[in-house]
Amino acid sequence: VWAPDAGRVVAARRRHLGALTLSEGPLPSPGPDAVAAALVEGIREMGLSCLFWTKETEQLRERMAFLHHLDPGGWPDADEAALTTSLEEWLAPFLTGLRSRDDLRRVELAQALLTLVGWDRTKELDDLAPTHCEVPSGSRVRLDYSDPQAPVLAVRLQEVFGLTETPRVAGGAVPLTLHLLSPAQRPVQVTRDLASFWKDAYFDVRKDMRGRYPKHYWPEDPLEAQATRRTRPRSEN
Repeated sequence: VWAPDAGRVVAARRRHLGALTLSEGPLPSPGPDAVAAALVEGIREMGLSCLFWTKETEQLRERMAFLHHLDPGGWPDADEAALTTSLEEWLAPFLTGLRSRDDLRRVELAQALLTLVGWDRTKELDDLAPTHCEVPSGSRVRLDYSDPQAPVLAVRLQEVFGLTETPRVAGGAVPLTLHLLSPAQRPVQVTRDLASFWKDAYFDVRKDMRGRYPKHYWPEDPLEAQATRRTRPRSEN
């Protein structure tokens, strides 16, 4: 059974006669399936936060949830409730040899999650919900899928000069929500229509940003300007 106070699976052998316990002692080598089942119950009791999520594995879960939101019949449900319900299916096979909460650090969490997708569909997952988006400056910017209805590309405004259309995911079906950032990494505009931003709002943003950040690059024509990760493009220095 899972012993919450100890934070581990414990095993004992008991001999009973009716309601009377005749003997009890530790069971040194319990069956691995029984240990995994008890550990699953411990994880369910503690919640998925007891697993050791990295930025990459959390993003993987969110990418899966995004695709499930678009196509519930084609992609597995990866929200917390669904994953908790299906622990026996996707996580239990990766718990062999583990008995404690600390042991959970050794779980190959990304591999476990991908069993729900199927190894033959991992490339499709990467194509439809990529981890990063390359912008005109050459940067590869991590995408944020925490809202499955509106994946976000947060990027400095100067890095997308020359980009005429909003980048899309899901085979072009879903435009990214662009958080265009100031040099201080604060959003100056949130849009899913980059073309309209360049046409209308950019000039007000430019006027404001030139006053706040005069050393940075705020060209009159953002569509013809050189995108840059620097304060100014090399040609302007």
